[in-house]
This record gives sequence, C-alpha cells and structure tokens, in this order.
Amino acid sequence: MNTSTQEIVTLTAAALGKVKGFLAEDASLAGKALRMFVHEGGCSGYEYGFGFDDRKADDHVLTLDGVDVVIDPSSAEMLKGSTVDYVESVEGEGFAVTNPNAKTSCWCGHSFQA
Repeated sequence: MNTSTQEIVTLTAAALGKVKGFLAEDASLAGKALRMFVHEGGCSGYEYGFGFDDRKADDHVLTLDGVDVVIDPSSAEMLKGSTVDYVESVEGEGFAVTNPNAKTSCWCGHSFQA
C-alpha cells in the first residue's frame, strides 16, 4: 500500500464534509474509501471519477480527518498536485477538481485535457 497520496491530492473542508455526509448516510459504505480516478471521456478528453470502493494493493492511500482516499497509480500521475472541492451553484453541485497538470479544462471542472 503506497502512502504518498498526500503529495497527490488535497481535499477542501467542503469536499471532506460532503464525503463524511455520504458515509454517515449509508451504512453499506462502512469501511470503504473514497476512490478518485481518471478515465477517458468528458468534453475535454479525460474525466474525473469518484466513488466508494475497497482499497487495492497498489493504491495510493491518504487519510484526511478520518476519510480514506484511494487513487490507482495511473490516475495518480494525472492528479498530482490537484485540489478537490465540493461546489454548490445554480448550475448544480458536485466535486470539482483544480488540476495543475491539465492543459485545458471544461468550465464545470469535471473533465480536462492532459
């Protein structure tokens, strides 16, 4: 288990609060970690993904204020230095990523081009 995720991503207080809320509302998520990942898709080429999952042996792991975050090695390369926030606006709500590795990003913060 790799523990260098602290150098990969940061979660804002709003993002941590939302994740804690999800965990508190759903007993089936007990023991699960927040998985962050990158996959092909979205309007800019790559898309961010979030879900609750079990840890895998090669995951990078970060524990912030009692919340475990896991990231697979290939996603970790694309997410290094990113900040995750939870945004509520007129357009909707959700996690938004500020990624210094993105050459371009869509306006909503959900996809990017590397």
